[in-house]
Amino acid sequence: MARGAMTLTKVLAGCGYSLPANGETTVVGITSDSRKVQPGFIFVAIVGVVADGHDFIGDAVARGACLVVMSEHKAGGEWGCSVLAVADTSAVLGHLAASFYGFPARDMTLVGITGTNGKTTCAYLVDAVLQAAGFKTGLIGTVSYRFGDVERGASHTTPDAVQLQALLAEMREVGVTHVVMEVSSHALAQKRVAGLVFAVALFTNLSRDHLDYHQNMAEYFEVKQKLFTEFLAPDGVGVVVADGDNGFGDKLVGVLSRNGVETIVCGKKKDVSYGNVHLSLEGIQVDIDLMGQPTLVTSPLVGEFNLQNILGTMGVGKALGIETKAIVQGIKSGNGAPGRMEQVVISEATHPALFVDYAHTPDALEKVLATLKGLTKKRVIVVFGCGGDRDAGKRPLMGWAAETGADISIATSDNPRSEDPLAILEAIEGGMRDAGGKKCTEPSDLAGHEKGYFIIESRGKAIACAVGLAEKDDVVLISGKGHEDYQETQSGRAYFDDRREAAQQLERIWGQAAV
Repeated sequence: MARGAMTLTKVLAGCGYSLPANGETTVVGITSDSRKVQPGFIFVAIVGVVADGHDFIGDAVARGACLVVMSEHKAGGEWGCSVLAVADTSAVLGHLAASFYGFPARDMTLVGITGTNGKTTCAYLVDAVLQAAGFKTGLIGTVSYRFGDVERGASHTTPDAVQLQALLAEMREVGVTHVVMEVSSHALAQKRVAGLVFAVALFTNLSRDHLDYHQNMAEYFEVKQKLFTEFLAPDGVGVVVADGDNGFGDKLVGVLSRNGVETIVCGKKKDVSYGNVHLSLEGIQVDIDLMGQPTLVTSPLVGEFNLQNILGTMGVGKALGIETKAIVQGIKSGNGAPGRMEQVVISEATHPALFVDYAHTPDALEKVLATLKGLTKKRVIVVFGCGGDRDAGKRPLMGWAAETGADISIATSDNPRSEDPLAILEAIEGGMRDAGGKKCTEPSDLAGHEKGYFIIESRGKAIACAVGLAEKDDVVLISGKGHEDYQETQSGRAYFDDRREAAQQLERIWGQAAV
């Protein structure tokens, strides 16, 4: 967004810094990318995963930077412009951006959501609850950034610090009162949310993911908890889903208790608990005790894992002081997020139930398949893969989860990126073999309703195979990419939408035009 110029003195003063000279220089922008520097920009040198911004200070100065912010460990030399040496440039970038855009978050209530799975669905549910309560909302997450009549495709789950503050400033200008934000572990590790204070923070769960970035699960958890220990307001509330989470939810509750953080815990026999659960392919009906207040809740979302998302959402609503009636109405009207257990239907035709879901971790895939298996007396067929240039260790685990959870598994390309898709599939297949799966090359290899798996590199052909194998009362799950409408390969990014592909195959095999 465009914003009026500010003096360097004013931008720095907002963060508690000052410079002995050149303080009245006009600042017109902030960046950590030297290629984006224009005259009057502040350049913040950050040590990244691929490159060190300190190596590009000369380029930033040559392009007209009015101030260079660098690590005090690397300070020195003559640069021909003002220099500020700090302990942590990543954190300072967020604070400078917040100051430059006039601290927009101070005029809104922020809700942060973190966890391995469920962040996006919870974000959409919380957004629906806030709207039911009459608030004007903004949403920042994996699918898109949206507020009012504006919706933009998301470049990252949590934008970089400068983009994030600019986005919040836009939201403030149109009167947004509450912002719901997915906060990824990468964003927390890289301090993209520095300068923000959250009124409520929600933890959904923790399971294996991003171990190409984090050293191990202990570090992954430690980073996640920063949302509650570093970015939650002193009077803020932590909401924790602690139900079937390998103990990480309960562990976080212990951390928050030691830190004196007010906490609402969701799960069996917790602050927000449940009973009399009825699950079907049409949705969820459940009795929920909301901190001593019993209420019947219905939702169009499918699966027990979505029950956990509902519990977390109700905890957030309670933490925000929203009336129970509005919370229940918001959940009832919330259709969830695009590509999260999204059912693909073609009009005026009876066909197998087909869902597209973002599940791309072993735990998420296992839970989705267990849910679908419990909701049908027939077969569950899954199409799945693993992304390239990401945690390779989870590939056989994904294969195991698919083979043990589905009747027919079809491993295919996800986003192979720079890797050979066949090498990824070979690693996945190792887990399928370990699970005792039978490899098939033709549909006829499946004798009757025998279990088996296929390896089909083309995602389009894999989806066609799944729909072709399915019978009327079977359930088909296309997993891993969800809302994404592209596929990334060695050749670059090309259009591909699981939902569109699935609808076309349903139409081809089962009849009428897709809706």
